[in-house]
Amino acid sequence: MGKDIVIQASDLTKFYGEILAVDHINFEVKKSEIFGFLGPNGAGKTTTIRMLTGLSKSTAGKTSILGFDIKREIVEIKRHIGVVPEISNLYDDLPAIDNLLFMAQLYGIPSRERIGRAEELLKTFGLFERKDSPFRTFSRGMKRALTIAAALIHNPEVLFLDEPTVGLDVVAARSLRNLIGNLRRQGITIFLTTHYLEEADLLCDRVAILVKGQIIKIDSPRVLKSAAEEESVIEFSFEREISKLMEELSNRLSEIKIVAIDHHKVRIYGGIPTDVYNNVFRFAKDKDIEIQSVNSIRPSLEDAFIKITGLSPIVMAIEKGGR
Repeated sequence: MGKDIVIQASDLTKFYGEILAVDHINFEVKKSEIFGFLGPNGAGKTTTIRMLTGLSKSTAGKTSILGFDIKREIVEIKRHIGVVPEISNLYDDLPAIDNLLFMAQLYGIPSRERIGRAEELLKTFGLFERKDSPFRTFSRGMKRALTIAAALIHNPEVLFLDEPTVGLDVVAARSLRNLIGNLRRQGITIFLTTHYLEEADLLCDRVAILVKGQIIKIDSPRVLKSAAEEESVIEFSFEREISKLMEELSNRLSEIKIVAIDHHKVRIYGGIPTDVYNNVFRFAKDKDIEIQSVNSIRPSLEDAFIKITGLSPIVMAIEKGGR
C-alpha cells in the first residue's frame, strides 16, 4: 500500500443471507481527501461504512486502514478512526460537555487532557455557549455538529461520516459542510456517504458511484461532469404533468435518453438539438400541452450521474423509510 493510501478495499463483499448487499467492490482513499460514496438509499453505502469501521464483518474481501488489516487489527484501527453514524450515538440527558468527556474517557484520553480537548471542540463547532445544555435540547444541526465533535475527541486520522446532513435544513447543512471542509484542511481523511448529488459535488475530491452494491465509477466530480459535456442536455418544462406521456415522447425521440426530473420537467440527453426541439414542440402541440420553458444546460454532477447510471434523480431524492 502506497504511503498516501489510507483506506484500501479489495473485493469487499457482504451477504445478508442470500441478499448481496455489497458486491466485490474495490477502491482506495488517499490521505487528506474527502472521498464520497454516492448512491440511492439501499445501494450499500451504510453497509460499507459498517464493514470499514468494524461494526459488521465482511463476507469476503480484504480491507486495510492505515496499513492495519481490518480482520486482524480492528482494535488498533479504532484508535485512529472516528465514526459518525447516521443516527447519533450521544446521550439525550447528558449536557454537551459531559457527552464529550464521556467519549474521551471511552477512548482512554488522560483525565488531565479531557476537559481542555472537549472545550476546544465545543468552541470549534460553535457550541461552547451551550456546553451545559442537555443534548436533547439541541437543534438537528447542533446535534449533528456535537456528534462529529465527539468522534474527533481522540484526534483521529480518519473520519467516517454516514449521511452527514440528512434531515438538516439548508442553513444547518451548509454550516456542517463548511465544518467538514475545515476538517479536511486540517489533514483529516474523510470518508462520507451521501445520496445528495449537490453535497458530493461541493465536498468531495473523488466520488464512487454505488448502485445495487456495485461501484459503477470512481472519479472527481469535475471529471465526471466533463464526461457528460460530450452531448447536449436540453431541459423542457411543461405546464402540466408529463409523466404519463413519457413513453410516447420516448417513441418520438428513439435512441435518445429522456429522464423525468419531476412530474412536469424532462431532460433530453444527446441527439441533434434542432431535431430535439422540433420533435418536442410537435409532441406538445399534438397533446395540447403548453411548454413553459426550454433551457440548454451545462451538465452538473446530477447529469453525469444520470448518464452513468441511467437512474432518475427522483430516486436519489427518496429518503430512507420512503420519506
